[in-house]
Amino acid sequence: MPEVDEPARAGAETVLRLAGVTKRFGGLTANDAISLELKSGEILALLGENGAGKTTLMSILFGHYVADEGHIEAFGKRLPAGSPKAAIAAGIGMVHQHFTLGENLSVLDNILLGTESLFAPRQNTAKARKRIAELAEHFGLAVDPKKLVSDLSVGERQRVEILKALYRGARVLILDEPTAVLAPQEVETLFKTLKTMVAEGLSIIFISHKLNEVMAVADRVAVLRLGKLVAEFPIAEASKESLAEAMVGRAIEMPTREPQPLGPVVLQLAGVTVAGEHGKPLLDELHLLLCGREILGIAGVSGNGQGALAALLSGLRLPDEGTFEILGEPVKTTSPAEMLRRGIGRIPEDRHATGVVGDLSVEENLILEAAGSPRFCNLGLLKGRVVRRNAKDMIERFDIRGADPTTTTRALSGGNMQKVILARVLSEQPKVILANQPTRGLDVGAAAKVQELLFEARAEGAGIILISEDLEELLQVSDRIAVLYQGRLSTPVAVENADLKILGLLMSGHGEFEQQKGARGHAA
Repeated sequence: MPEVDEPARAGAETVLRLAGVTKRFGGLTANDAISLELKSGEILALLGENGAGKTTLMSILFGHYVADEGHIEAFGKRLPAGSPKAAIAAGIGMVHQHFTLGENLSVLDNILLGTESLFAPRQNTAKARKRIAELAEHFGLAVDPKKLVSDLSVGERQRVEILKALYRGARVLILDEPTAVLAPQEVETLFKTLKTMVAEGLSIIFISHKLNEVMAVADRVAVLRLGKLVAEFPIAEASKESLAEAMVGRAIEMPTREPQPLGPVVLQLAGVTVAGEHGKPLLDELHLLLCGREILGIAGVSGNGQGALAALLSGLRLPDEGTFEILGEPVKTTSPAEMLRRGIGRIPEDRHATGVVGDLSVEENLILEAAGSPRFCNLGLLKGRVVRRNAKDMIERFDIRGADPTTTTRALSGGNMQKVILARVLSEQPKVILANQPTRGLDVGAAAKVQELLFEARAEGAGIILISEDLEELLQVSDRIAVLYQGRLSTPVAVENADLKILGLLMSGHGEFEQQKGARGHAA
């Protein structure tokens, strides 16, 4: 990870001051009297567990929410509450984790959107294009203004978001999980850009769950826990372990991967092609072999075929070409129910949209995929006591916090919602597990629990396909690792032999891509 020089900030101007900011939602205090300062030319990392209050605090700062108590000052002037327009005018810009760009518009149109009067006779695009080119060159944010956003890579889209903020005069930039979907080389490029920005006097609030990156890029760290500011110190006085402990209030012991003897082949794809729109395949002659008691990590930037692979393994579609076998039996017809019957457990990418039914209770979500089985149902009626007892057992076994069987699932934190999904899947002891972004958006404590449960399933004989955009996680958890790029899967390598630089180049399409041909080369 690139190093960022410590800027000289003796007597640096305070550009942002939060004074006693409190926000309540009914009986829940999301932010509790938080006071915090940001200096000119400083990168402040904001850390905290899911539900710690980071998003609420930044929403107040950017004018999406109004604080119940306290106030905010930007560059010595009190910031009007509840006005994003006032925040932007004061020099505050925000780049959300999920980009807010019009995909059918050009880069130029996206940057200009909302910056000119509706009554202006025409756009001064020449002047705007010149200003954008100056900003792009100065901060290393190369992107073609004429391109449609839909044609840009993820890294390029992020540059557009940053250029939007800079074009509007941002002097304070809030970056929410800015590296979540970037390849390692794109992370390096971003960090060089941030270094240039702070050298120019800009100030940055950097929100991330990746402690390695926080250690590499931040000057100072502030930690929220249960809505309170519980720690604040220079990065020079921090370690990954101290940061993790400050976030969760206890020491975190990350699970370690123990060697396991390989089991029999549980899943095989041979020459699988899945057609996409306009004749371009989503999966292109893909070969994949998975054995029991192994975790095969699939790296790649989002949009390179991960969704098609997940749909295939979840029973949502069949290959257009090639063969698909589970436990040695070919798959000729498919549906989600058929995949469950064949022993595939599915941890979906979006826990909110497809992982749970938010308005149902925890006990109902825990039996969603087995509600019609004789265990839980008799003559079309649920066995209420059995369902309740199952939920109590699962809540205890999987450490689902803040829940009883009747709790509405939507009310749970992201980490505990993910534990509900894991409890439902793993309690059925599947032979194959599709884990699609299982720790995305989770804090270090919740991510550690998810990884621990995957290791337990692996030890019990399951073969696991782990799809993740987090290379650090893949290298920590996987037995073998391969890169998915434009629907093609590279030859997997044992994680001990994996080279981070080579993997990053493959993810961004700049490496020598050798696609696996058949099942040979499996690490024994």
